[in-house]
Amino acid sequence: MLPQYKEKLEEITQSVKELAEGLCKANKMILEAMDECSTKEFSTAREYIRNVGSKTSEIDNNIVKTLALYSPEAKDLRVLVAYLKITNELVRASSNTRSYIKGFSKICEVIDKQIVSEYAIPMQRATVEALSAMLEMISNEDIDEVQELYSRVVVAESKSDDLYDMIETSILSKEDSQIDYITTNKMLSSLRKSEKIADRALSIASLLLYARLGGEIH
Repeated sequence: MLPQYKEKLEEITQSVKELAEGLCKANKMILEAMDECSTKEFSTAREYIRNVGSKTSEIDNNIVKTLALYSPEAKDLRVLVAYLKITNELVRASSNTRSYIKGFSKICEVIDKQIVSEYAIPMQRATVEALSAMLEMISNEDIDEVQELYSRVVVAESKSDDLYDMIETSILSKEDSQIDYITTNKMLSSLRKSEKIADRALSIASLLLYARLGGEIH
């Protein structure tokens, strides 16, 4: 591998990792904010994902220039192709995170605290688990460890899905007189964003697995 190309690849990898770190930190901060409905912490979470669109555009341009200048093959080509797709997933995950912060922060003081503690917080914790394992995959070159991390993402994403389904079931099982439908719909819409963030983490993890092992992009 040419020294200049190696430097470019490391630079791109670090840029992708920094965006993923910001996304992970934002969702960890959401988790901390949920219990006490902390406006300050919700606001801090938003700061970690500012200007993601412009940052991913810079990364994409850097990738395209690197492809044109060095014409990488095999594994290196897979890595760059994966990064091109990963930046799009990071934009979508960041958008979902902003929507989650906006929606949940408006209703957290009025929604059922039992649902928050039993379902919503564990659901966000599962989303953070998925993001954290995905983040570890980015700079990990050990195939066995990458596969293990990928399995952790799959398990966490599945847990997030299951908890969302449990929230819906719990709400529908209540008597009609106990339900504030407007607030409930807003809550479900917000929590759906958390589930989608976990989905995006799995999509990124799948691309990283492709970058390391090859095969097909799903």
